[in-house]
Amino acid sequence: MTTAAALTGCGTGGGGSGAGDGVLKLWTHNAGNAAEYDVVEKVVNDFNASQTTYEVEIEAFPQGSYNDAVVASSSSKKLPCILDVDGPNVPNWAWGGYLAPLELSGGEVPLDDQLPSTVGKYRDKVYAFGFYDVALTMFARKSVLDEHGIRIPTPEQPWTRAEFASALAALKAGGKFEYPLEMGTGGSGEWWPYAYSPQLQSFGGDLVDRSSYRTAEGALNGPEALDWAKWFRSLVTDGYMAQKSGSSPNDDFLNGKSAIQWDGSWDAAKNVEKLGDDLLILPPVDFGNGPKIGGASWQWAMSATCAQPGGARAFLEFTRKTEYFLEFAKATGTIPATDAAAAQIPGYEPGGRYETLVRSARDLAVVRPVTPAYPYIASVFEKTAKDVVAGAEPKPALDEAVKQIDANLKLNNFYAD
Repeated sequence: MTTAAALTGCGTGGGGSGAGDGVLKLWTHNAGNAAEYDVVEKVVNDFNASQTTYEVEIEAFPQGSYNDAVVASSSSKKLPCILDVDGPNVPNWAWGGYLAPLELSGGEVPLDDQLPSTVGKYRDKVYAFGFYDVALTMFARKSVLDEHGIRIPTPEQPWTRAEFASALAALKAGGKFEYPLEMGTGGSGEWWPYAYSPQLQSFGGDLVDRSSYRTAEGALNGPEALDWAKWFRSLVTDGYMAQKSGSSPNDDFLNGKSAIQWDGSWDAAKNVEKLGDDLLILPPVDFGNGPKIGGASWQWAMSATCAQPGGARAFLEFTRKTEYFLEFAKATGTIPATDAAAAQIPGYEPGGRYETLVRSARDLAVVRPVTPAYPYIASVFEKTAKDVVAGAEPKPALDEAVKQIDANLKLNNFYAD
């Protein structure tokens, strides 16, 4: 039997250890998200029915308050045994002592069959794994590109920077689109580093120097990063994209307000339903250092304060069945974390309608910087990128971002070694 409660506070569940009684608390961010919650509940019910030693009980939080609840509860050691975590936060939560390393199947985590972005690591240890990921992509109409004489890119031959610039110029000159490119600049929070740092990385820059994780100097304010920032701003000054997009960028694309949309796999099925064979699902642009997309979504982990780690590990091992990878992907409209599951979902199999998305998630995904400082880095990048798009001089804006990030790294000793 499962129990579910939409919580706005924290500290419930007495630490979730269930010491001596075989009860394992599981926290999820899916209150209000019925489709994914239903799968969580199914997995828990199946596990509970499969044995008599442990009983997992669910407590569900609204996503907006989930992270705050976990952080607050960690200080009073009232975390549950099992919890989900957004992939980019795994290093911070591991560093903060919230999570325990996973040692499944006799010490080795059997996760080699998963998309790399769906395995959460910190300092060479695995702390979490997920059932799915998403992929950034560009959507366009074949009819529109054909009308403007624009080559349709492929995963083997994505658009180069020069080709992309020519395509935008042709679309703008055609007069049908006020802003031919929809980049989702009206979004906020994690969308900014998730959506735009892969383009920065394709230019050759990054959010931090990943060779040491000791500084952002040279990565976020070097010549490549400066080139990216100037390009990003030029999309506005050249009239290719809005400084701040509307509240429903995908609807604007579907309604013909934009010709190309930088979006994600979560809208693929909806777009196919609306546009049919005219819809193109395109790979990201290669700005000089290969096409890139962001990687890592929600994953499951075990808390460091779990009094019954054997039970938590037994549950996590139990969940690694292809049927559950399938159920999660179908419920969330995401990319299954294993090829075995992807092959069983129409469209995601080799040669399927969405194979480009699977290939991108497997071959092009770059996880957010694997450092406890990431949440701070993300907030600094969001502000800096928004300032640049709004007209701030790129060089001083990037230098200031580096200064703030480096101060945070030094203050907290957020180093990888």
